[in-house]
This record gives sequence, structure tokens and C-alpha cells, in this order.
Amino acid sequence: MSGRWDRGRVAGLAPDAAAAKAAEGVARPARWGGTGCDDEAVWGECQGSGASVYRACADLAGPAFRCSCPSRKIPCKHVLGLLLLWSDGTVASGARPGWAAEWVEQRRERAGRAQERTAAKARDPKTVERRERRVEDGLAELDQWLRDQVAHGLAQAEKAPYGLWDDAARRLVDAQAGALSGQVRALAAIPRQPGWPDRLLEEYALLRLLVRAYERRDALPAGLRDTVRSRVGFTVPQDEVVRDGERVRDRWCVTGSRDTAQDQLTTRRVWLRGRETGRPALVLSFAAPGAPLDASLVVGTEVDAELAFYPGAQPLRALVAERHGPAVPAAPAGTSVAGFLDEHAAALANDPWLDRWPATLEDVRLARTQGNGLHVVDEAGDSLPLRMADPWRLLAVSGGGPVTFAGEWTPEGLRPLAAWQADEGGVLL
Repeated sequence: MSGRWDRGRVAGLAPDAAAAKAAEGVARPARWGGTGCDDEAVWGECQGSGASVYRACADLAGPAFRCSCPSRKIPCKHVLGLLLLWSDGTVASGARPGWAAEWVEQRRERAGRAQERTAAKARDPKTVERRERRVEDGLAELDQWLRDQVAHGLAQAEKAPYGLWDDAARRLVDAQAGALSGQVRALAAIPRQPGWPDRLLEEYALLRLLVRAYERRDALPAGLRDTVRSRVGFTVPQDEVVRDGERVRDRWCVTGSRDTAQDQLTTRRVWLRGRETGRPALVLSFAAPGAPLDASLVVGTEVDAELAFYPGAQPLRALVAERHGPAVPAAPAGTSVAGFLDEHAAALANDPWLDRWPATLEDVRLARTQGNGLHVVDEAGDSLPLRMADPWRLLAVSGGGPVTFAGEWTPEGLRPLAAWQADEGGVLL
């Protein structure tokens, strides 16, 4: 255990605001007995209403949580309260009681067996061959569907039902090309936007390019081949990334985080930027509805760590392979608008399917165009359009002065994530 989590990280585990508030009332040493912790777990017994005593435990490696209370929230207020006490340093180290040791060991055994089954299945040549064949058939069908959409003209798309794209997406799921399924389903929203014909045709073209690239995958450079397989839906196991991925140690600034929900799965995207290398990185975590997401990387902090990058022509996604110290508050170093555009152009040359790219800009101010659109403008007068519904928080922290700004660059514009002002410090947007 590299160190006890701070209260902000614990609060980030709460499934909702009510659980976080209730946890504060539970985080009182007088209500707890039998508490303890070691390098992997925290445990304790909380006095409930009446004669009830609830046993709570947290496996820090997951993290994963268990409590004997009847709450359906994960983690419940008792686990959160226990972690708050541990964060405050009021839980001492000790030996695990039998009930906590049994639960932690059972979790590790189940996880180990699941990894073994997954690895064995992935290594089975027949399984690999069957999936390759299904994906090839699914992409051939997608290729024909794309040609049909263009041949019939784009005018029909404006009034087409969502089923036009949903049916194509479901067929890709059946073909085990899940990553492409989400891209196709997202096309349904484009005809509802201004200037949609150009955007829809561009997306069709990028999908066709990906299909053609997959057909020629054996002739592609190794990095580009990895990118194409990833965009189609082939995943690389985390243990393989940690073992074989490119390792980069730096002081990594956490510049932004955003959660999105799709198909009964919540995804957290955390953006980092290397202090010395200036290199961007993306750490993803996933959770089912109601389950906590990884909250170990806090926006506005910097951590000395070694990242392991997933393979690809433009390595961006990474895992935290090893930490070399606790996170400390820090503002990131950024670049100018021109510098950012050069970075983005180089990334697109390597991976033309990039739909998001992190921007960290120094000394930018807010400005409005004649059309009342909001932009960030640097000292050279170069600007980028902002995509945000409520600008008041950003306007308040900047006060018309320069800020360091972090966001996600997308085809629709720059989506704000955080800003740092000399006097106010960092603010999430």
C-alpha cells in the first residue's frame, strides 16, 4: 500500500451524494470496534441501530467492498465511513480477523480463476480463428451497408428512424466487433445537428477506411495493425500491457476526468500529461451501474509514476504500472493553441480514427465571437471554439484574466474539463 487515500478519493467512491453524506455521520470512532488494516485491506465492525452490528471490509487492490448491512448501495455508508476513518489515520495496522481474511482470499481466488479461464480461451487457436472469421463476415456486411447508404443518398438519413443504425450496430455485436458497434450507433445523432451531411459522410468514410484497413491488416506496420484491431474491438489483456507495453516514467499531471454511460456500462476517462515529456496519456476504468469507478487519479494532482502504454500507432491509452510516491497538488504545464494543433495533427497522421485528444493550454483567455460563441484565445491571438452549455464557472474563475486550461478536443469543439488560475488554483468544469 503506497499510502492511505485522502478523503477526496474516498468521497469519489460514493455511489451518490446521499451515501457520501451518510458516511460522514458513520465516520465516528465511537461507533466502531475491531478495526484494522494492512497493505491490502481495511476492516471493522460498526454499531448500527439497536443491537445490530455490521461487518465492513474493503479490498484496496480492487477496490472492492463488502458489508453485512442490508443496503444495496456499493459501497454502502458503513464502508465509506470506515475508509474515511482509515484516511484520517484512526485505523491502526493489525492482523485480519477470520471473516475479513476469508472474504479477501475468496475474492483473489475467484479473480485468479476467471483470469485463467479468460487467458486459456484467448490462447485457444480454434477460438481465435472462429472470432477472426466472425469479425471478417461482420465487417464485410458493414462495408456493404456503408456503400448502400451512400448509393441511396444521404437525404433519407435526416428522417430515418434510429433503427437504421441500431440494426447495423446489433449485427456488429453479433459479429464480436463491439467497438465498431458503438461507433455505428452514435451516427444516429448526427442528422439532428447543423451541417450534418458533411459530418455523416465523413464518419461513413472513416468507417470504410477502417474496414479496408482491417482487410489489409497483415500488410500494415505493427503499430497501425494494433490500432486497427483495437478500433474493431480486439482487446489486449492488462497483464500483457504491464508486461510488454512501452514503459514511460514521468511526473504525470492529472488534467481532467469525464464519466460517460452507455449500454449499461459507465466509463471514466482520466487524462494525464507528463511534466518532463509533455506526453499525453489516457487511463480508462469501467463499472456497472451503481458500482464505483477507480478514483485513484485525482484531477489537479501530480504523481511520480511509470505508465505502461497499450500498443498502437499513436500510443495514448495506458495503465499505471508502478507509483513511486504519493500524489501532490500541482498545476499542469501546457502549450499554445498552435502547439496543440501541431500535436493533434501529428496524432491524426498516426491514427485517423481519433475522436478525442487532450488539450492543455497555457495563458489563454475567454472571448466571444460575433456569433456569441465562446472561445479560448492565447497570447498570439490564436483561438479554439469551446463546447459548453454553462460557461459561468469558467468565467468566474478566470475573471477575464489568463488561465491554464484543460479539455477534450472533439469534432464539435473543445470540451472543458478543468482550469487553473494563479490566485484561485484549480477548478473542475
